Amino acid sequence: MFIKQLFDEFLGFEYKKLDDNKLQVRLPVQDLFINSAGVVHGGVISSLADVAMSNLIPANEHGIQQVVTVDLNVSFLKPATGTYLIAHAQIEKQGRTLIHTECSIYNDKQELVAKSKAILFRTP
Repeated sequence: MFIKQLFDEFLGFEYKKLDDNKLQVRLPVQDLFINSAGVVHGGVISSLADVAMSNLIPANEHGIQQVVTVDLNVSFLKPATGTYLIAHAQIEKQGRTLIHTECSIYNDKQELVAKSKAILFRTP
């Protein structure tokens, strides 16, 4: 089950579980997401990566997340343009309390626009 949050619904995220360790999240680009340089705002890209990696760990039966992000790194590789972005997230290593994840974000031309890594903490 995916995390249920109004923020995610507002952004229009579309989720697809690929397997137990991989997830894909699609973000339709809206005019609201475009910054003054004419590209998708870095904060929107960071949110996409964070949400994709956080959803690698299934929500509980009430849709409440089971992890929180304790460290997030995003590297922007190319200006993000197009009609949608797709995040491909995967688990690198799972421990008892910490989970190391990574995410690659592509535009609608399958061009890599950003890479991200996060460390997630399992909530009690």
